[in-house]
Amino acid sequence: MTSHCNGNMDSFVKVPTIKFTKLFINGEFVDSISGKTFETIDPRTGEVITRVSEGDKEDVDLAVKAARQAFDNGPWPRLPGSERGRIMMKFADLVNQHVEELAALDTIDGGKLFGSCKSMDVPGAANCLRYYAGAADKIHGNVLKMSREFHGYTLREPIGVVGHIIPWNFPTIMFFGKVSPALAAGCTMVLKPAEQTPLSALYYAHLAKLAGIPDGVLNVVTGFGPTAGAAISSHMDIDAISFTGSTEVGREIMQAAAKSNLKTVSLELGGKSPLVIFDDADVDKAAGLALLGILYNKGEICVASSRVFVQEGIYDEFVKLLVEKVKAWKVGDPFHPKTQQGPQVDKKQFEKILSYIEHGKRQGATLLSGGNPLGDKGYYIEPTIFTDVKEDMLIAKDEIFGPVMALMKFNTIDEAIKKANNTTYGLAAGIVTKNLDVANTVSRSIRAGVIWINCYLAFDQDCSYGGYKMSGFGRDCGLEALDKYLHVKSIVTPIYNSPWL
Repeated sequence: MTSHCNGNMDSFVKVPTIKFTKLFINGEFVDSISGKTFETIDPRTGEVITRVSEGDKEDVDLAVKAARQAFDNGPWPRLPGSERGRIMMKFADLVNQHVEELAALDTIDGGKLFGSCKSMDVPGAANCLRYYAGAADKIHGNVLKMSREFHGYTLREPIGVVGHIIPWNFPTIMFFGKVSPALAAGCTMVLKPAEQTPLSALYYAHLAKLAGIPDGVLNVVTGFGPTAGAAISSHMDIDAISFTGSTEVGREIMQAAAKSNLKTVSLELGGKSPLVIFDDADVDKAAGLALLGILYNKGEICVASSRVFVQEGIYDEFVKLLVEKVKAWKVGDPFHPKTQQGPQVDKKQFEKILSYIEHGKRQGATLLSGGNPLGDKGYYIEPTIFTDVKEDMLIAKDEIFGPVMALMKFNTIDEAIKKANNTTYGLAAGIVTKNLDVANTVSRSIRAGVIWINCYLAFDQDCSYGGYKMSGFGRDCGLEALDKYLHVKSIVTPIYNSPWL
C-alpha cells in the first residue's frame, strides 16, 4: 500500500555534530543549576541523539532575572525601532547561512522532512524575522479627537518580559513566530522549546548572540512542561505568555497566569479542522488537498484536515481517487528526497495515534487504508483513512495529531455547515467548490480562525493565524501578532484657548 523508503538513514545528508546542549541564559550557555540532563531521541531509530540540560524553576528564575534586567535597564527596548530591525535582519542572514545544519537538526530531533525544512521552515523563519524587522520602526499610536478641551494620544509600549512555550511539531517556525514580533516590539523573553525538540532553539540562541542581540534579551531554557513550563506560566515577573500546544496544557497556563500576576495570555491550541468538498469540485484536486491536509508533517499539525466531508454526488469517485493517491504516498527516511512522510515525533505520540486507530475500528468505522506501524525501528505509521465515521466517534471528535483521516458524507449546504461546526475546536477549515456563493456562505458560517477556499495549508507571514472556541485566542503571524507584545498607554493633557478641539 505505502512504500517505506529504507536505506542508510544518513546517506543523503551529513548529520551535524550537536554543538549546543546547555541552557542559554544572559548571553551564555550554562549547565542547569541541578546539573540534570535529559535524552533527546531520534524518532527515525528510537536512539538517543544527545543529552540536553534540564532546566527547572531555579533556572527559569535566573533567565527571568536576566530578561527583566535587560528590559528595565538594557538597550533593547530603548533602541530606535530601525536599529532593532537592523539587528534582526542580521539575525535572519545568519539563519540563512546555516540552513542545512538547522534543517538537519529538526529532522533528527522531530522526524521532519529534511527537504521541507531546508526549503520552507528555515528560510521561512528568516523571512519571519525580516517581516517583523520591517515593522519594528512602524509601531505607532494614535492622536485622539477628544470631546472636551484635552489633547490625547496613545503610545504602544513593549509589554515587558515575555514567556514563550513552543511545541515540537514545527520547532523552527514556532520559535520565530513568537520571538520575531516580540523582538520587534522591544520585549525581552524566556523561551522553552518542547522537550522532544530542543536542539534547533539552542542553535538559534547562539545565532541571536552573533547577530548582536544584547545579553538577556533572548533566553532559552530547555526542560519539561510540568517543571520549566509551569515555572514560566506562574512566574511573578513575566508580563505575558505566548503558548502553542494542547488545549489541556493551555488551560493549566491560563490558571497559572490568573493565580500569579494576571499576566496576559495568548493561546494557539488544538484543532479538529473540517475540509468540506462540494459536488462541483474538481475531484482530483480535492482528493489531493484532502491528503495533503491530513498527511503534511505526518499529521502533526494543529490545522490538519482530520474531518473530511464530501457531498454525496461525488463521494464514490472521491474515495476511489483518494485510495489511488494514498497508495503512492511514500513513508520513510525523512532525509530521502522522495519521502513524503517521516516518523512520528516520539514513542508516546506513536502509541497514542495507534490507540486512536484501534478506537476507530472498535467503534465501527471502516478502515479504508493504512492503520499499521511501518518498519522494524523508528516511529513510522501508515497513512490511515476511515470511512463510515459517525460524528460521535472518538476519531471524529478528538485531536489525534497523526496521519488519520475521518471521512464523512453530507447532502445539503446547511448540513455541511452544521457538521463542520460540530466540534469544540475552531482553528481552521477548508472549502472546495467552484461556486462563489457557496464559498462565501460557508466561509462566513464556519466558526474558525482561518478558512482556506480551494487550497489548504496556505500560510503566509502576512496572514494572521489563531483560533476560535477551544482552539484558543490571540494571533500569530501578520501585524496582529505584534499586539500581544505591546501595551496601549493613553496620554491626556489640557489644551487652553485652542481655536478648535
